Amino acid sequence: MTHHDYIVLPTSSEAREDVSEGADPILESLLRDNKGVTLYTPHGGSLVVHEDGHTYNFSYGPSGISGLVHNRYAVACAAFAGIGGVSFGYDQGVISNVLVMKDFLARWPIGPWEKGMMTAVLELGALFGAITSGILADKYCRRQSIFFASIIFCLGSGLQCGAQSLNDLIIGRAIGGFGVGALSPPELRGSLMALEQLAIVLGVVFGFWTGFLTRHIAGSASWRIPLALQFLPGISLCLGCFVLPPSPRLLVLRGRIDDARNTLAKLRLRTPDEAKEDPLIQLELLEMQINVALVRQKSTDGLSRETWTTLFGREYVRRTLIGIMIMFFQQWSGINALLYYGPTLVESIGMRGDTVTLLVSGGIGIIQFLAVFPAIIFLDRWGRKPLLKGGSAIMAVSHFMIAILIHLFHDDWESNTIAAWVAVFCTYIFTAAYGMSFGPIGWVLPSEVFPLSMRSKGVSLSTASNWINNFLIGLITPPLMEMSSAATFMIFACACFGAYLWSSYVVPETAGVSLEEIDAVFGSAAGQKDRKRKCELERELGLYDLIKGLIPSEAVGQE
Repeated sequence: MTHHDYIVLPTSSEAREDVSEGADPILESLLRDNKGVTLYTPHGGSLVVHEDGHTYNFSYGPSGISGLVHNRYAVACAAFAGIGGVSFGYDQGVISNVLVMKDFLARWPIGPWEKGMMTAVLELGALFGAITSGILADKYCRRQSIFFASIIFCLGSGLQCGAQSLNDLIIGRAIGGFGVGALSPPELRGSLMALEQLAIVLGVVFGFWTGFLTRHIAGSASWRIPLALQFLPGISLCLGCFVLPPSPRLLVLRGRIDDARNTLAKLRLRTPDEAKEDPLIQLELLEMQINVALVRQKSTDGLSRETWTTLFGREYVRRTLIGIMIMFFQQWSGINALLYYGPTLVESIGMRGDTVTLLVSGGIGIIQFLAVFPAIIFLDRWGRKPLLKGGSAIMAVSHFMIAILIHLFHDDWESNTIAAWVAVFCTYIFTAAYGMSFGPIGWVLPSEVFPLSMRSKGVSLSTASNWINNFLIGLITPPLMEMSSAATFMIFACACFGAYLWSSYVVPETAGVSLEEIDAVFGSAAGQKDRKRKCELERELGLYDLIKGLIPSEAVGQE
């Protein structure tokens, strides 16, 4: 490949990745005078080196919808990865209908604690599944992990739809939960977060309305059919594993660089021969090698006790608490209580009749689904902190209003239908606020406060907090509702108010914030240490020389 394969254009695009500290003076001068350099590759990609000489970004093709159309294979792989989220969401949505189906209640008249255990055991299983998946992530490829997790999920689904006793159902949900937890991505950032969140909420909608449509079928088929349909995503994942490419990162981790290059070539629509010459493939491969080397500095073993205890040391404890607490507030906001026990909660705010109750509670999932889209659009534009503050304030007010209305009118909803519909409206407002704040940001924030070397462990701990609090909410909501519906919503209101105070005075803004600013907020230099070591690795492994070598010699001569 020669330098003449590239075209140089001025650019002022936003910086994305570090190239190196102390870039070459000639390169710095060239970039400064040209306000950045854009290099177009022969295979349709582009590399932008910014005017500071330290940062760059690159693209393999067009962005937006045209980019999705351009690379259908990568889109298909991403959609396949989202099936795990659909599985989890479906299980959340379907259980709310099953718990109020006539045949199910006649067969097993369960109390509030049994109802809570049957619902919450899924999250307990998911916790152990996620932990197991995290421990084994570097030992087995993602395809193998997905295949075995899908088999376990299908076993759990089979026990649920074929249950002959309540214990069968509980055990089936625990096993299915283990599979769901093992299927969950170990780390979510950016567009992957959006895809996963969208997949989960889509699953919730499908699960709820499937149960709604089967509720009048005679006999146990009314609840066995929607539970049996869980097989569809499980079987799809099992079969899809045979065409899913191996993880390039895991191949790099195992030292199989050539295989990692070939996988990247397939994902980026390059032939193996083109991949050897394509600078973008070389660049992305070097990035993976650098990131793997950086993470290995902290621990070569996912079970290392020292690595995990480091998260609670002085340098990282405040970051760790951010990840744990955002998941705490995410769950104690009450969103999953509404998803799991929607018909029961809706009935407590004055709705009467099976059809009306189910239709109103089904609207919760639809609104959450619709709220994902503005969240994707405004998440980076408005920042994390304003959305968390505004969302938690609206959620707190909504829950408080519902609690007051239940306290005033629970004895005579029929004479106060306007109050009942106001309570429904507040429920929908809460759901929309959650969908634009703690729903997506709960997954984004933990990955942004941790430096790269500790990010995987930090996000894993945050995810564990999510499952634990999810389990507690699922377990105690039915008994709380049995004691007092108004008190239940007041607890959620207090939690949301606590989230508002926490968002206002503890949470830093992380959107578009530099590593130095993040470090200053947390009173440590962890991010800067990572950056310094990353720059050293970039020079050692040749990333800096690769980018410098792509600058056309004619342009350098003009200096």
